[in-house]
Amino acid sequence: MVCRTLGVFALAALAAVALEVGCAPVSPFGEGFDVQGHRGTRARRPENTLPSFAEAMCIGVTTVELDVGVSKDGVVVVRHGRGLHPEITRGPDGRFIPAERVLISALTLAELRRFDVGRVRPGSRYAMGFPEVVPIDGTRIPTLEETIALVDPSRSGVRLNIETKISPEKPADTLPPDAFADAVIAVLRKTGALKYATLQSFDWRTLARAKAVAPEIPRVHLSHQAEANGALERRQTGAPPWFAGHDYDGSLPKLIASLEGAVWSPLYRDLDRESLREAQTLGLLVVPWTVNEPRDMDRLIEWGVDGLITDYPGRLNDVLRARGLPVPPAVAVEGAAGRSARCPPGGTAEVSN
Repeated sequence: MVCRTLGVFALAALAAVALEVGCAPVSPFGEGFDVQGHRGTRARRPENTLPSFAEAMCIGVTTVELDVGVSKDGVVVVRHGRGLHPEITRGPDGRFIPAERVLISALTLAELRRFDVGRVRPGSRYAMGFPEVVPIDGTRIPTLEETIALVDPSRSGVRLNIETKISPEKPADTLPPDAFADAVIAVLRKTGALKYATLQSFDWRTLARAKAVAPEIPRVHLSHQAEANGALERRQTGAPPWFAGHDYDGSLPKLIASLEGAVWSPLYRDLDRESLREAQTLGLLVVPWTVNEPRDMDRLIEWGVDGLITDYPGRLNDVLRARGLPVPPAVAVEGAAGRSARCPPGGTAEVSN
């Protein structure tokens, strides 16, 4: 029996049956625990870049997590946020860009390629948070198509978890949600990567569009319930703009299940045992973000989560090994997108043009 069905859930009945028979959700990530490298391996290499993804694969991940935007000329590019980050972006003059926002949607791919995203600004908050990031000068913003070619999921077995960076509160910053989702799905169809990908977002409008035009792609509903800087407050009910107009009655698992989502990815601090059990009973996988401390990893694994998103996949693999659980194999990149990489024993990925 499969806990998740096509169509609207009969929630109470489903919960009772699921508990009785002990069925498990169908995983879009395959068997085993899902080790997701956040933006590749954000703590070791410049985030959301080809070297970062290659490094994550050398460490061993089941899934590469990444963020996408759409350029002025309609190219899906890999970058976090709707604009360029001043702490990790340098202009053609070699200087870090000022704090004023530079929107991805305002620049063509050729213009975006002029920026160097291979180094963290010294003394910045980012640098203090991730002091082990190895600079790789000359690193450029990759396209989604280049990233798929590098990861080569049909060969490597490593999946892609793609987040649409879009906000209902800043509609002028990006393409509209339908056009945004369509652009991403078009790349996945063109490259044959649709069956190796999941689509995730805090802005569930892009997920609704994906359900309509590509129902075969599993959808990951991100949530952030912190009362400060959150897209949702715990006490809030009604139809938050992030939820694509759907009413929220206080239970995110029930809402996501009713939308036929595959995965709930909450901020890890928002998750408790009760909501985890509720979600899994309703047929959802639960993959919290972004979990970097081994004690938190160990606690959540003990609770029974289905995977974790982390800036430190090596740490997560160490925790899994300590529990006697299998870890993903190291996978070297081979000749993808005109690039090659190797995984030296005990070393790190080396990527060259």
